[in-house]
Amino acid sequence: MNISPSKENILKKIREALIHSTPLPFPQSEGKNSIFPTSQQELEIEFAEQFTRLQGKFIFCLNQQELAFQFNSLVKKQGWKKIYCREEPLMKLFDSQVTELLTDDLPGCDLSITSCEALVARTGSMVMTTAQSSGRTVSVYAPVHICIGYTNQLVFDVKDALQLIKTRYSDRLPSLISFATGPSRTADIEKTLVVGVHGPKEVYCFLVDE
Repeated sequence: MNISPSKENILKKIREALIHSTPLPFPQSEGKNSIFPTSQQELEIEFAEQFTRLQGKFIFCLNQQELAFQFNSLVKKQGWKKIYCREEPLMKLFDSQVTELLTDDLPGCDLSITSCEALVARTGSMVMTTAQSSGRTVSVYAPVHICIGYTNQLVFDVKDALQLIKTRYSDRLPSLISFATGPSRTADIEKTLVVGVHGPKEVYCFLVDE
């Protein structure tokens, strides 16, 4: 097949472009230093402020006993009857006389409960992966999502969370890493903010001091 000189010249330029790497447009953003200033307050406070600013509901617990008490008090107050959970350590929180534990009926639950990989203080985000036994849909399908996190899981920025996961899993990274930042929000319809369209209407984070 005959190729015109002009097309041959174009192909030559494409090959040269593929051979030579393209320089980064913002090289400073790829450095080791964060572009955001370090928080001047404790990470617990920074996370709580950012999380609640995005309509998340934050509850601090001094220990596991207070976590169980606060959790069951909230469940009774809200009248939730069916809780979806697939993580065995979290199942110990439930008062079986008040609630029904579901492990295979996510659409029929009142709320879902999960752990997390990390908590990002700067953005108020909960980091979850498919390496957790909860899977992909638990944190987004239920009308209410409750996340249980610990102070030793707090990091300052998204970059720190990704580095933590990379260190934890090495070359076996989970197939999905998600950052949940408050309840689902969208303004696609006439620029009116609507909560709970693409995910939970309410998101709680119980932070346990550990």
